Amino acid sequence: MLSPHEFAALLILSNSERHGELDPDDIGTLVERQLVRLESRNAERNAIQITTAGERLLRSIGRGR
Repeated sequence: MLSPHEFAALLILSNSERHGELDPDDIGTLVERQLVRLESRNAERNAIQITTAGERLLRSIGRGR
């Protein structure tokens, strides 16, 4: 089960590419649960992508695309 902070982080990530203000531990948990994945854009920036499982979770609560 996700904590409220982890769930909020998933919602924020689904609506924005900005993740610098999110707790890295929350993002780490989302990666571990395979709800998001990190993709390297360049040496200085990583992008976070919602996975199929993450999209499915968001859709189940009426927040998915």
